[in-house]
Amino acid sequence: VQLVESGGALVQAGGSLRLSCEVSGLRFDDAAIGWFRQAPGKEREGVSCISTNDKTTYYQDSVKGRFTISSDNAKNTVYLQIDNLSPEDTGDYYCAAVSLFGWSIAPCTVVNPRVPGSVKSEKWLYWGQGTHITVSL
Repeated sequence: VQLVESGGALVQAGGSLRLSCEVSGLRFDDAAIGWFRQAPGKEREGVSCISTNDKTTYYQDSVKGRFTISSDNAKNTVYLQIDNLSPEDTGDYYCAAVSLFGWSIAPCTVVNPRVPGSVKSEKWLYWGQGTHITVSL
């Protein structure tokens, strides 16, 4: 299984970016794909997630309204649209995947109780190499 992220860049505050995560080697239409970010000096946190079988989407509470996750099953690709970027969005962004097979609940619903809506990163089997966003004032 391979995940390849792209789309990170240096942008000014207020700008927008669309990150892409291309997935191969996994049944794409029966998976959960999550986006996680790690800011400098901070723990990795889940920011958004999608179940590709029914396209249900999930967001960390702090990014709702600015982040939009979507999937193109024909391209085996998940996108993360980020609008109104702020310096707090600076960090490394990773996509991760897990097959839905064997899960009794949606993986996207397993969240960190300390961060509302943030998907926990444990048990996500497959990870990309990451793409970096720097937001300047």
